[in-house]
Amino acid sequence: MEHRRKPGGRKPTRSLDRKAVTDNSAIVSLSLPNIADLITYGEITVGVLDPVGCVAVATDGHNSLAMLVRRQDETLAQLLARLDQAIDKALTENIYTDEIN
Repeated sequence: MEHRRKPGGRKPTRSLDRKAVTDNSAIVSLSLPNIADLITYGEITVGVLDPVGCVAVATDGHNSLAMLVRRQDETLAQLLARLDQAIDKALTENIYTDEIN
């Protein structure tokens, strides 16, 4: 039988306590209708792309609608709000945002 390394070295992620979330004024409720609609037939990806840094990408399964680079001091909520606006521009005005290339 082949010997395999046990996964380890990562701390388990903490789950958020609902009461702590509702009591924390720093957590903002977002309305992201374009992202909500897009993920029924497409996808969004948020992550790190070397050497660019943190990015958010939205695709409809065939085309990239928006590719955004997270700005210095920009919160995740702000990045997602910009992504939602960029998706709207792509779908209504055929203006595709590409901050990566």
